[in-house]
Amino acid sequence: MKHLIPSWIRIPVVFFIIFGLTEYVIDSGEKPAFIEYPVILLFLFLVLLILIAIEAIVRALENVMLYKLDEEAKARFFAEKNKTYQFTWLKNTYKKLLGSKPIEEEGEIILDHNYDGIKELDNALPPWWLYGFYISIIFGAVYLLRYHVFNGANQYDELETELADARTAIEAYKKTAKDLVDVNTVTLLTDATDLSAGKTIFETNCIACHMADGGGGIGPNLTDQHWILGGDIKSVFHTISEGGRSGKGMIAWKTQLKPSQIAQVASYVLSLQGTTPANPKEPEGDLWAEDTTTETPKETATDSIQMVTN
Repeated sequence: MKHLIPSWIRIPVVFFIIFGLTEYVIDSGEKPAFIEYPVILLFLFLVLLILIAIEAIVRALENVMLYKLDEEAKARFFAEKNKTYQFTWLKNTYKKLLGSKPIEEEGEIILDHNYDGIKELDNALPPWWLYGFYISIIFGAVYLLRYHVFNGANQYDELETELADARTAIEAYKKTAKDLVDVNTVTLLTDATDLSAGKTIFETNCIACHMADGGGGIGPNLTDQHWILGGDIKSVFHTISEGGRSGKGMIAWKTQLKPSQIAQVASYVLSLQGTTPANPKEPEGDLWAEDTTTETPKETATDSIQMVTN
């Protein structure tokens, strides 16, 4: 068999088998293993050199042994070496699929038609064509029953299902991706870690106007129940993000703070409600109270935003 398959075929086949096994066994993520780990590239290069060396050594041994053979043995050796592999199974399979008769047997299927010496053979349809035709009939029947009789899910239904799954996945991702939060999705944070981070942001950026205890200075008192632009989490988030009243309110912090940081500091500001600052400023704005009626969250959010715009 070694003489039937030349070395220029054996070496690449063996090399790519080893290469495929290496890629299968080693987890390298999205990149090929030989790119992610340069040592793998060195290993594959050594494997290729070893395969070439083995072929060279075997060839050299054959040459050494050839000199020890007599003339008859040398003739048998060269005859075996020069023998080429005959793909008889492939040829036989091709003839069966073609379904044609040998030239010697064409006299059995010749027709009586004769057009200027041109005769016609009554060949049967090739088996591959017949099998393909039968398979297409079966496929068509199954398709008709599946989608037109039993109303199976078509490509449009599958698209809608995939889009619904994608929307669900996006919503789930948004819940864990804090920096995707906005005024419509923000919720009051109560975790101690978030409130501590919000306090740090507040002490870094807000105490100049609101004082460290939230009692108010240039800015309003954040500890009482009065709010100028709304006192729920969405309103406070919007005010911090977009800024206060035009001309006399605070700046918009959305260019300096991430959405997750705005949510943290807004939650910390609301945690100051009911505390007692050292020098509280007089209340400003309207008295804010959470609506305890059966109003839906969507309506509450709308009212909050309306108060912000006012």
